[in-house]
Amino acid sequence: MVGSPLAAWRRAAVLAALMLAAFTFNTAENLPVGLLDLIARGLGVSLSAVGLLVTGYGVAVAVASLPLAHATRAVPRRHVLSGLLAALVASSLVAALSTSYGPLLAARLLTALAQALFWAVVGPVAVGLFRPEVRGRVIGALSVAGSLALVLGVPAGTWLGRRCDWQVPVALPAALGLVCLATIGALLPTSRPEEGHAAYGTAPDVRRFVTVLAAGVLSATGAFAAYTYLVAFLVEVGGFSRAAVGPLFVVFGVACLAGVGLTGALLDRFPHAALTTAVATQAVGLLGLYGAGDRPVAAVGFLVLVGGALGPVFMAAQHAMLRCAPGRADLALAANSGAYNAGIAAGAALGGLVLPLAGVRAAFLAGGLLSAAACAVLTGARLRPATVRARRRQGP
Repeated sequence: MVGSPLAAWRRAAVLAALMLAAFTFNTAENLPVGLLDLIARGLGVSLSAVGLLVTGYGVAVAVASLPLAHATRAVPRRHVLSGLLAALVASSLVAALSTSYGPLLAARLLTALAQALFWAVVGPVAVGLFRPEVRGRVIGALSVAGSLALVLGVPAGTWLGRRCDWQVPVALPAALGLVCLATIGALLPTSRPEEGHAAYGTAPDVRRFVTVLAAGVLSATGAFAAYTYLVAFLVEVGGFSRAAVGPLFVVFGVACLAGVGLTGALLDRFPHAALTTAVATQAVGLLGLYGAGDRPVAAVGFLVLVGGALGPVFMAAQHAMLRCAPGRADLALAANSGAYNAGIAAGAALGGLVLPLAGVRAAFLAGGLLSAAACAVLTGARLRPATVRARRRQGP
């Protein structure tokens, strides 16, 4: 969309609507975590059944991202985003009005399908509104908005649900989605998906694409093998009281937000180093928690490192996909989102297997080692071209 007569205020309004949509989708995804007991009691089902609302959501995103992106590859992005936001509004209202488990589960799966495609198309649309030189900052803005869901959206929804009823915060994404829908429907131009500088990778590289995908799966698996059981770790290993867990999660969320903001500011200058640094920081944090998590001060310090890396890993991977996509950027972003969510599900399952066999501390060791492996994949891919060039210069 560079070179189009789109006014600056209009570009800013569309970006703000996309940021609000990112915040809303991520809030809707994670909101049941804070309302598990309320939903279980309200619907008369078990906590594990309500937990499936979160697990099933992630699996649906992992499975549906690439097929949906491929199926809609010829549809104008304005129409796609409008349809996704309409689905978010409808599914949130159905969820809030549900009086039994079945409709709530169906509504959650519809939201998950909408989110799966949203993260595939939002990057190219947002980046395409601005100059190529600032694409890192645009991706950073979307990631900050998404991270705010954990720092602000979920805590606020949990607070509201415990003072009203769980249906009230579950309905709020419908109101926010409606604002986004109206703004994007009115202000985003209707253009062909393959138009604009962000429609295709700027430096297509199949090898880099596969490397980023592999590192993303490993890092996500490692992160969520540990993060899924963070409460148990803080209480059993760290020695923190259950009353302290809430504030520690706030610290974790603020660190995540700060990491995303800092990484977004540096992505355009250091696109390759940003992803490797984020993955390495995650590995150090997880291994540090394993080794020194029984010391409260050290535990908080390493927790901040993990929080500061978690958001930037996915953000830097998305940015990398806009560069190295071997074809359409939206398909590459869908593959990355699907792979990352598959890693999340695999990580939670891995931690669940390790927990009864070796304890919660071992889950953090496994997570740290997988993150270190992801870092090795990225570093090895960067070193190999230089080695090959050196050998060619030396000759046989």
